[in-house]
Amino acid sequence: MNHPPRSHLAQGSWSSITSTLIALLCLSAPGGVSLVVPQPNINATVAQNILLSVEYSCRGAATIEWKHVSSWGTTKIAEWKSGNYVNISTVYKGRVTTFENGSIQLLNVGMRDAGYYFITVTEEYGTNTYGTIIVNVYEIIYEDLHFVAVVFAFLAAVSAILICFMWLCNKSLRLCQKKATHKLTASTTEEIELETIEC
Repeated sequence: MNHPPRSHLAQGSWSSITSTLIALLCLSAPGGVSLVVPQPNINATVAQNILLSVEYSCRGAATIEWKHVSSWGTTKIAEWKSGNYVNISTVYKGRVTTFENGSIQLLNVGMRDAGYYFITVTEEYGTNTYGTIIVNVYEIIYEDLHFVAVVFAFLAAVSAILICFMWLCNKSLRLCQKKATHKLTASTTEEIELETIEC
């Protein structure tokens, strides 16, 4: 039976042991890869700029990836490697600024920007960690007040028209009643005069 050369066997074993040790160090070493999300819930209004703030730390270079998940689907926002390339999705070009600590700033948010923002930090040895930020986007308050003011003005105008209409109806009814009373009085007087003449 042919046995593999001893040097090849030792080299393969050493490579396997090295990769296992690296993986264990990444998992067990203090501060191997960590992520802090100081504000996991953000409330914003339409057209506002928001900062999705995070802070990561790791022993080596890391790759940061941001994704947006909402009822419209999942969209990749950006991916970059510390001290290296930055790849921003076409949909977010001109609206996203990336920072070395892993944070991103999103400009001019709209209603479609509401949802979950997932960040994945992957260390060069393969260890990764995750974070989530929930963003709620609301319509601007003064637009709501403007809408309420317009509705209130419309209802006030309708009420004024109805009041005028009711006043005219009431006046017409009184005029009709007066005419009817006058006719009735005239008719009664005429009957009395006729009875007097007959007598």
